This record gives sequence, C-alpha cells and structure tokens, in this order.
Amino acid sequence: MPKMKTHSSAKKRFKVTGTGKIKRNRARLRHIASSKTKKQKRHLRGSVIVDASEHARIERLLVI
Repeated sequence: MPKMKTHSSAKKRFKVTGTGKIKRNRARLRHIASSKTKKQKRHLRGSVIVDASEHARIERLLVI
C-alpha cells in the first residue's frame, strides 16, 4: 500500500505542538485592514489552538 500523502494546504496552515495540539492563525487580517480598528487587528494577531470539534478532521489532513 502506498504512503499516505499530507494535504499540502493543511501543512502550510497548521503546526502541531509538542503535546499534540494543533495551532492555527486567526482569519480576517489579510486585506481591507484599514477598515478594522486597532483593537480588532491586535486581537487577530498571534495563533490559537484548534477547537476540539475540528481537531480530528485536521489531524486526518496532516496524517499524524
């Protein structure tokens, strides 16, 4: 049986932490940023842990 391939777009968007959690960046900060407040943009910075309801689906894409 051939090897499982990792989903290319998923490997660019998600990182796995040492404890096995999956990190992602927040959305809505790429364009039309001038219409967003400083507070909105500040809170969209940085990464967050993927929600438990999505964890299994993304894990399947990453072939962990």
